[in-house]
Amino acid sequence: MSVVLFYALCWFGLMVIAILNGALRVSTYGKHMPEIRAHQLSCLTGIVLIGLSVWVINIFWPINTEPEAIQIGLIWLVMTIIFEFVFGHYVMKHSWKKLLHDYRIDKGRLWGIVLLWVFFVPLIIFMVCQ
Repeated sequence: MSVVLFYALCWFGLMVIAILNGALRVSTYGKHMPEIRAHQLSCLTGIVLIGLSVWVINIFWPINTEPEAIQIGLIWLVMTIIFEFVFGHYVMKHSWKKLLHDYRIDKGRLWGIVLLWVFFVPLIIFMVCQ
């Protein structure tokens, strides 16, 4: 199995981690702080959890080249955006307006930064672990 295909499959595990991170926010600290702060904290914990997960995956199945890392990041970015809008709209029944709201960095929404991390983390891990 190619490294890129393996990492594309690993995305499903990362999405489980992201969903659990969101569930943690909703069931715990999100009840005790303003929604925007809970969103921001959840984005931060998501970035940390994804970064740690990719680092561990890379220990056992290393990314070999910079182009591989970029390809993995691009695949993960596209899969994440598609999942967010398909699952968010058709399963969770969120409006398109609500889904797009998380992209409003001018309103303190940090989801766009998480997406940038999803794209760049394979390259960063590749560069750090060489």
